[in-house]
Amino acid sequence: MESNYLSRDTYGMYKNVSSGPGPALMGADTLIGDDVYNSSGENLGSIKELMIEMATGKINYAVLSFGGFLGVGDRLFAVPWQALKLDTENKRFILNASKEQLKNAPGFDKDHWPVMADTAWVTNVHNFYGIKTTGRIQ
Repeated sequence: MESNYLSRDTYGMYKNVSSGPGPALMGADTLIGDDVYNSSGENLGSIKELMIEMATGKINYAVLSFGGFLGVGDRLFAVPWQALKLDTENKRFILNASKEQLKNAPGFDKDHWPVMADTAWVTNVHNFYGIKTTGRIQ
């Protein structure tokens, strides 16, 4: 079963497709759990968390879960928000990466989160996904 923002819309914000808040403005709770695919149609996992810069309210990263089986052995990846594109037709996100590329992405496990404010970490992650960065939280 696909997981998307429509299936988790407990407040009805997307019921009226002609006027609701999406896709230009969307509820964070409806995005967590959304599927992420690449342009070849490969399922790359799902969004497990959104990392928000508290000073600006901007989403910096979507934490993507990939690999493993039934939630066991999954790796987590902080994907720069700018690297994701909302596919409104299929109600999912698109990431320009193959499964093979994602296996080599800078990732972590749920018990060892990186220091996401570390400039070297920020630069490494952004460079991997081809997103321009200043080397600090954006």
